[in-house]
Amino acid sequence: MNLLLENIAKHVSLTLEEQERVLSFAEPFQFKAKTILLKSGEVCTHSYFVTKGILRSYNMDQNGVEHVVSFACPGWWIADMYSFLSQRPGQLYIEVNENAEVLSISKENQEKMYLAVPKMERFFRIIIENSLVASQQRLIDNMSFTAEARYDKFLKKFNDLAHCIPQKQIASYIGVTPEFFSKMKARLLKK
Repeated sequence: MNLLLENIAKHVSLTLEEQERVLSFAEPFQFKAKTILLKSGEVCTHSYFVTKGILRSYNMDQNGVEHVVSFACPGWWIADMYSFLSQRPGQLYIEVNENAEVLSISKENQEKMYLAVPKMERFFRIIIENSLVASQQRLIDNMSFTAEARYDKFLKKFNDLAHCIPQKQIASYIGVTPEFFSKMKARLLKK
């Protein structure tokens, strides 16, 4: 719970009473690795704040190939934002990569939280804006940077967790095949 309050404090200042109200809307859960929290085609009714472990979101193409959209490590939020905000079926899966502890906030509770603690609406607006900026930058990077440069950015962003994430998921995140990724890493090690 402290990690959530620290995350919120980066963007808005809450009184002790407001902090208690916010925490009352979050439900703690523990999940084992490989647990699927959301499937493509379902409506995303919860957002998750990771306090321990790693979650990832991905899409699967018609050939069954996974395309990793994002990873969420401790202190990060994850949801299918299109589905969560529109309450329509989404296209993403959310899966637990390694045993995780999360705080879950339902769409319904988030709306109640906005009424109970209006500052939280500003907080989530900032989080969504930051997410939009990061998504746009990743799109530009994927169009403009080499695979090696995208891998370098990945390592800077997820340095502490890179050893915990399977190589094929890293390859998917940076937009290359596992085979290309393996050859690229071998080349980089020779440098």
